Amino acid sequence: MSTITVTAPAKVNLHLEVLGLRPDGFHELAMVMQSIDLEDRLSFRNRADAQVVLSCDDPSLSLGEDNLIVRAARLLRDRSGFSELGATIDLTKRIPIGAGLAGGSSDGAATLVGLNELWGLGHSRQQLEAFAAELGSDMPFCVSGGRQLCFGRGERLEPCATVHTPLAVLLVKDPTVSVSTPWAYKRCRELNGPTYLKGEEAFEQRREDLRSARWLKQLAADCPPPLRNDLQPVVEPETKAVQQALKLLHRLPSPLAVAMSGSGPSCFALMPSMDACEQARDQLAEAFASAGLRAWCCALQPDGVTIQVE
Repeated sequence: MSTITVTAPAKVNLHLEVLGLRPDGFHELAMVMQSIDLEDRLSFRNRADAQVVLSCDDPSLSLGEDNLIVRAARLLRDRSGFSELGATIDLTKRIPIGAGLAGGSSDGAATLVGLNELWGLGHSRQQLEAFAAELGSDMPFCVSGGRQLCFGRGERLEPCATVHTPLAVLLVKDPTVSVSTPWAYKRCRELNGPTYLKGEEAFEQRREDLRSARWLKQLAADCPPPLRNDLQPVVEPETKAVQQALKLLHRLPSPLAVAMSGSGPSCFALMPSMDACEQARDQLAEAFASAGLRAWCCALQPDGVTIQVE
């Protein structure tokens, strides 16, 4: 194969609950993640010199060993046993960086899927998710995407029934602002540690409560999710861009719910339809621009990383 092209969608958190601390020191989470159609695009071509060479149309993105694309490519090659494998990878960046939208994780997941195909390795999606879990907590979800319950650090996945829904997301972000995820969780522990749940039994009870939530089975305008995000009250007081975004989104006449995504600073309003979403974006276009916010209208997407058939 000469070139493999893969799309890597962003995600939003329909639910992000910090349950407590795990024995390994990480936070135990109960989340519902949802793919949206704001996507990066990656193309992969074979190289004969065992090098992994990454380029990107966004000059602010690091292309070095810290990039999840490079790390994913090296992990997959190491596990293949074929040290001579190499690739040229071109990334077209559309998901904003440092936004709480899993853009880096989705790009890493797309690399696992794309190179698995390019190099003819034959790994299943489940095997690729296991590799992804070694690289990042959000990355296993990004492989198959859609709408899934995500437990543990985020790597324990339980797919939800993905029923077609006309709901849409109005997403806003200040492109000059990012939030450190480690800082957000550290601050959450400082503020909320005394009230954390303790022990697997308590964790499993909250997981079961989420599994049985009515909105998770229906996800319609007359049964919208409440959009819980336990990191929002941690990040919002210290991040002006989040304060501005939430304030403007709450001004809309017809949002079903409003929240921050992940550790921020991206925020979104869940809207009853794409038409309503586009009207809301146009209505607040001037206010968004004055606040330095970019806005996107996004459909909910039933899957994650996808190989494009040329």
